[in-house]
Amino acid sequence: MRARERGLAPGTVVVVTGASSGIGRAVARAFAACGARLAVTARSTDALDEVVRECAAAHALAEAVAVPADVTDAAATARVAEAALDRFGRVDVWVNAAGVGVLGRLDQVPPDDVRRLWEVNVLGVLHGMRAALPAMRRRGRGVIIDLSSLLGGAVEAPYQGPYAASKAALITLDEVLRQELALSGDHGISVCTVLPTGVDTPFFQHAANRTGRRVRSLPAVATPERVAAAVVRAAVRPRRRVVVGPGARLLPITHALAPSLVRSVIQRRTEKTYFGAPGTAPETDGILHEPSGDTAAVSGGRQARLRTAGRRAAVLAVGAGVVAGALRVRSRRPLRLPSRLPL
Repeated sequence: MRARERGLAPGTVVVVTGASSGIGRAVARAFAACGARLAVTARSTDALDEVVRECAAAHALAEAVAVPADVTDAAATARVAEAALDRFGRVDVWVNAAGVGVLGRLDQVPPDDVRRLWEVNVLGVLHGMRAALPAMRRRGRGVIIDLSSLLGGAVEAPYQGPYAASKAALITLDEVLRQELALSGDHGISVCTVLPTGVDTPFFQHAANRTGRRVRSLPAVATPERVAAAVVRAAVRPRRRVVVGPGARLLPITHALAPSLVRSVIQRRTEKTYFGAPGTAPETDGILHEPSGDTAAVSGGRQARLRTAGRRAAVLAVGAGVVAGALRVRSRRPLRLPSRLPL
């Protein structure tokens, strides 16, 4: 853990939704490594028990309690906050990381799938906000962190319309909440929106697939641990928005300068690279209606860490080549003496 992540005070009380798998699980581990006390929630009871054990092993001061719940149920989400208060006495940070995905054309995805996705990805976050705020208002401080995405926050892609729209909705929800907190005088409560690029999680294995096409997951450009580290830093030093991953800052700028080109590239690569031919896969529900269970994991198996190391090595090689070329050019220049030497 880097020094800036260690800025989190040991004993900080953190609630993490969607903690059984993917980014949520990585976030729980990262806070535990700082000595935080956690209430972790998801639908998968067995997976949550594993997360509790991982958190306890991460730091001598870390402590975690599993509170199984479905975030689409407002009352169940409120009980997660109550469990954290009963066990630890307060809630300092609430991380809304629960999320599901649906792949398919907008005119073919079943309405029930879209409804369920929005209940998890949007209403689930709203339920988390409403569960966290009373405890934070009583103490006059707290941090709410919502996991959005650059997909919907900066760019869009075919066959992921409901998911991208739900992530775009979180940006608006968070902005409205900031304004309302300012108007109500709750200046000690911060709201942070985290927007990652592609992350190596089981998202594509867990997403409902209504395309009838075999899915090749998008290139993972960031590890879940990298996103989790950004979440911990946001808890220590809250900011309105945090982008995470290689190219995360450049992509929105590129899209703003050349939107047609970026849309064309994304459209072509999605169609030709990430999806197989029609009829190559059956339709699946993923974890849309059922817990992840035995498939719960942090990583999606895309070797994002190796890819990151390869990109860094390539950048270093290019940089070394530029420096070496500049030195060669300088060494070939003739030595020029001044026309007049100082006395």
